[in-house]
Amino acid sequence: MANGNSTILTSEQEEKLRKPIDEHIGAIQQRIDALRADGTNRVISIQNQIERIKRERSYTKEEKDRRIAQERAALEKAKAVEAKNQGEVSRLIAEAEAYLKAHYDREYYQPVRESCKREKVLAQEKYHRRVAELEKQHQEIVAKLSDHQEIKDEKYVHKNRLFDAKMELEKELQEIKDRRHAAYTYRYHLIDMLRMSKFTFAESRLQKLENYRYTFNRREFLLRNGLYIVIILIFILLCIITPILKNMPLLTYNNVLNILQQASPRIFLALGVAGLILLTGTDLSIGRMVGMGMTTATIVMHQGVNTGAVFGHVFDFTGIPVPLRVVLALLACICLCTCFTSIAGFFTAKFKMHPFISTMANMLMIFGIVTYATKGVSFGAIESSIPKMIIPKINGFPTIIFWAVAAIAIVWFIWNKTTFGKYLYAVGGNSEAAAVSGISVFRVTMGAFMLAGVLYGFGSWLECARMVGSGSAAYGQGWDMDAIAACVVGGVSFTGGIGKISGVVVGVLIFTALTYSLTILGIDTNLQFVFEGIIILAAVTLDCLKYVQKK
Repeated sequence: MANGNSTILTSEQEEKLRKPIDEHIGAIQQRIDALRADGTNRVISIQNQIERIKRERSYTKEEKDRRIAQERAALEKAKAVEAKNQGEVSRLIAEAEAYLKAHYDREYYQPVRESCKREKVLAQEKYHRRVAELEKQHQEIVAKLSDHQEIKDEKYVHKNRLFDAKMELEKELQEIKDRRHAAYTYRYHLIDMLRMSKFTFAESRLQKLENYRYTFNRREFLLRNGLYIVIILIFILLCIITPILKNMPLLTYNNVLNILQQASPRIFLALGVAGLILLTGTDLSIGRMVGMGMTTATIVMHQGVNTGAVFGHVFDFTGIPVPLRVVLALLACICLCTCFTSIAGFFTAKFKMHPFISTMANMLMIFGIVTYATKGVSFGAIESSIPKMIIPKINGFPTIIFWAVAAIAIVWFIWNKTTFGKYLYAVGGNSEAAAVSGISVFRVTMGAFMLAGVLYGFGSWLECARMVGSGSAAYGQGWDMDAIAACVVGGVSFTGGIGKISGVVVGVLIFTALTYSLTILGIDTNLQFVFEGIIILAAVTLDCLKYVQKK
């Protein structure tokens, strides 16, 4: 007993409750182990030995073949024993699992869980009593003091005592939580031994759910997801008030498709700058890259002879087949964007220049060159057949979304499954440590900027097809802030080395949906900027809080 209460189990009582289960399952496990000794265990051992022989470089080919042949002969015998004993092993496993199902929860886990619940209540009651005692002591001491400094010191000491009491409570609650978790998972430990780490889908899900409950921390959860929760609540509110104010529903199939269609080109831009933010950088030239790409793509894919001139020359691509013009426009967009991002990347990587400066210089140069070359003229529409060729609508569904999905999959693969992706996280987390470990910080930085250029070029080309042209130097203004804000809201940290592709996508969808919803409501564009600014401030504040907590 503990604390004189029959519902509180001591460690000895808990072991006593578990002992019959351990003995019964242990006896079955011994019989299973005996049956597996010359069968399953021998098969695994021989298979490992064959793999070792294959990797061994000191053997000749003939010797390897001879040894492998010997092991395979032994393997066949072991498999025969395994097959012979499989039925009995399965029967014993079923018997053990039936026993666990009948006895484990009722005779062991439920009493432990009830004990933990009672312990938690008593721990909290003990804490409240301790706080009341401390408050009483504090008031008595303060009443006897007259010196201002002494009172101030006593308040400081009292605050520390309260903190110690709080820490003691947290410690007790964690110990109780550990006991309950250990009692829950012990059953799966027994099953693990019986089945040799083979769990059903349902059992795996239950273990993951239990681990999530065990590791769940309310503060961390709110820091990580608080902004998303608030934004979801805002969307719910918008969905409620839009039918009232505008007499039309907000959350419809067509509206969702429109949001996804608008978000698709922006996803390319956000994925590009996300890699730079991962390296504790940024890119202020995205909007101007879009304007340059839109202008270039419109000139190449223009409907008829261009209406505007570039450096005084009027281009005419009508003699080139339309499919070839589409490819040429894409390559031109990618080459131009990659060229300028490489310039910024070189100065950042070579001279340790902050990306804010190098990309700001890019922004000014691009806007100046494109505006001077085109005199700020908008180049009109592209061939009407091109959007149907690149992003056709199938039964009303915009296939531009598939381009975005493909980009997400490719960049996710690069970030998570390639050496470059691992280096990207390493350099972003600590560039000095990465350099010491042999990673070329220069190459990784240049690679991130070049990948961003490719994505910017692709995104501006798609935007040109979506808008059927209308390329000009001014197009894309403000898109840099949208892309950066989407990454920040999506959890890509400016502290470096932290971020996920899924977060970037969610960030883009959040901003696109918010802008679309506010536009439907008739909210002034300038006020929309205010909403975006508030969201950015909230996102960065939460990011800073997470960083401080980590430190």
